[in-house]
Amino acid sequence: MNYKKLGNILGKIMLLEAVLMLAPLAVSFIYKESVIHNLAFIIPIAILSAFGFALQIPKARRNTLYQKEGFALTALVWIIMTLFGAIPFVINGDIPNYVNACFEIMSGFTTTGASIITDITAMSRSTLFWRSFSHWIGGMGILVFVLIFIPESDDGSSMHLLRAESPGPQVGKIVSKMKVTTRILYLIYLGMTLLEIVILMLDKPIPGYENEKLFFSLLATFGCAGTGGFGFIPGSMEAFNPFSQYVMAVFLIFFGCNFSLYYLLLIGKAKAVFKSEEVRSYFLIVASAVGFVFLGLMGKFGAFPQEYTTEEAFRHSLFQVSSLMTTAGFTTTDYNLWPMLSKTALIVVMFTGAMAGSTSGGIKLSRIVIAVKGAYINIRKLINPRYVPKSKFEGKTLEMQTINDVFSFITLYSFIFVISLFLLSFDSVNGQTITVTSDAGAYEVTHGFFSNFSSVLACLSNVGPAFEAVGPYASYVHYNVFSKIILILTMLLGRLEILPVLILFSKRTWKKL
Repeated sequence: MNYKKLGNILGKIMLLEAVLMLAPLAVSFIYKESVIHNLAFIIPIAILSAFGFALQIPKARRNTLYQKEGFALTALVWIIMTLFGAIPFVINGDIPNYVNACFEIMSGFTTTGASIITDITAMSRSTLFWRSFSHWIGGMGILVFVLIFIPESDDGSSMHLLRAESPGPQVGKIVSKMKVTTRILYLIYLGMTLLEIVILMLDKPIPGYENEKLFFSLLATFGCAGTGGFGFIPGSMEAFNPFSQYVMAVFLIFFGCNFSLYYLLLIGKAKAVFKSEEVRSYFLIVASAVGFVFLGLMGKFGAFPQEYTTEEAFRHSLFQVSSLMTTAGFTTTDYNLWPMLSKTALIVVMFTGAMAGSTSGGIKLSRIVIAVKGAYINIRKLINPRYVPKSKFEGKTLEMQTINDVFSFITLYSFIFVISLFLLSFDSVNGQTITVTSDAGAYEVTHGFFSNFSSVLACLSNVGPAFEAVGPYASYVHYNVFSKIILILTMLLGRLEILPVLILFSKRTWKKL
């Protein structure tokens, strides 16, 4: 293990987080918050800066980072960002419990959107900004941003970091230089972010929040761009006008696309985009899921007592499918009360996620497509042992190694899901009655198996809100400390796609070479 090189990069990450905290500090000054709210960011900025500069002093003899080091470093970065990122919530008193604060900010950085806050109106503006801004930071990836400034090496070190942090079964450069690749990705990310902010600003302000138009546009866009989903007013996006809800739904779908495709569009290779197998699968599933949810809301398959107009049913269907499939977790209504067909469609898209190379979580559609083709190949081989596979994905021959990697990932995903679900069953909250207050009024739900099942799914797929006692109008605050730590780890495993976190806990990783 190249400890000095590891320390140098971790130091850069700490300095980066210190710089990023200047944004919520500025918000605290703009809204003239108390001294303690200012200190809540000044203190961690000072600590991060001190550690960051200190870690730059030792000079590494070897600049090379092997794959295991790149993966371990990636997991360490996200843990350190979380441990320090939670400090402001504790100091300003918005989330005084440190474990709860770590849960909240890990949920932010991993773009999960699961929250332990029960009264969002009690949060300071600087806290609301830091929560949502963490979505934008974690969306494209923390190390992807740092790679812009780290000198590029010829040993593949940068590629190991990008592969460890970027979602999907196949990660590569879109141009020959890694630094140029990361710059292009971030420019596209920034451009789409600014575009959504501008469009949201065209809408009328939310009644009762007339002076918060720009602030809310920023927070909503941060959540869409990172496909996070932290609400910042009661009811998440329920109070937003239909225009803004449609805009957010469309941008969520766009942010769920592979960012490499936008580069192809920019250089005039639109045909390659439309030929993409994953693109066609993505929009087909989005359209199908919206259709099934819409049919359920219109009462076509079983009675549904809540009345929606045709436009409302379509808007809620489009928004919730785009939100949960891209693992954002924003809501416009309490889908906990929807008919079984609609809820089942939402659960399915929570598993699949959106496209690889996007800011979304979940298994990813590319893996689903490859797994289906791999299963077909295995069945054909059982029927005819001489069968020679000729399957292709995105115009390239599908190697058996890629198929095996996908099967391994899905196996690990399932194993972690089951273990996490089992561990949550020890929580004393199970069997308790939780009161939920939503747009449809107050009602009671029992915290049972489906609550735990959906909470693990929501955290592992980085969706956020789940169903029943952890639904869109509830929170995760009722879980005990042990369960919250399990869910924190589950969020990290989901965002980094398992392997970097597992490598971090291997003894062989830390042996000095």
